[in-house]
Parts: sequence; C-alpha cells; structure tokens
Amino acid sequence: QVQLVESGGGLVQAGGSLRLSCAASGRTSDLYTRAWFRQAPGKEREFVARITWSSPNIYTADAVKGRFTISRDIPKNTVYLQMNSLKPEDTAVYYCAADPSSKWDSIDYRYWGQGTLVTVSS
Repeated sequence: QVQLVESGGGLVQAGGSLRLSCAASGRTSDLYTRAWFRQAPGKEREFVARITWSSPNIYTADAVKGRFTISRDIPKNTVYLQMNSLKPEDTAVYYCAADPSSKWDSIDYRYWGQGTLVTVSS
C-alpha cells in the first residue's frame, strides 16, 4: 500500500507563488508516475502535471504551462508543484496522485492523497 500526503496549500494573492509538496510512504518502489490534479468548487477534477520517477518525463497541462513546474526529490520520495503567477481561477483543492504504471492526464491513478486547498484572492 502507498500513502500520499500533500502540504503547502494556503491563501495567496493573485500574482503570488506557492510550492506544494507530496510525500510518499509505503511501497513507493512500485511507483512509476506521480502527478498533480486539482478540483475547483462545482467542477470536475482536472489534470495539472505529471512526472515519471526514474528518468523524469514531464507533461504539463496547457492551462498552467509556463507558470507551474513539477519536480521530484528522489531521496525524500517527494514530488513538488511550484506555482507562480497564481490567478484566482487556480483556486482549488490540489491532489497528489501516483500509479505503478505509465499514466498521463487520465484520472484513473491508483493512489491519491487527501488534498490541500489553494485559495488565490484577487
């Protein structure tokens, strides 16, 4: 089993930055893909970015490309989401996800964190 724990959410003004963290524990050696999704109030969960663990292959959603960057720290078994130039429409609960196989932007990742709230004020 794998546990994912997100941190780093909070309230920020438009134009500001936040860095989210997702720490993994348990059978993490099985994980191949790690990703971030988000879900705004009243909307469906949407893909943000993904990274493969061994030789990092990164894919970022067009909506955040150029503003958000996904990265990983292998010794800490942690994935980060650096969010810059935040906009009010980035307000959402951000979820960390992981899967033993190669995944892209589909929502069918096997493991999910509990989410962390990001609120961007105008």
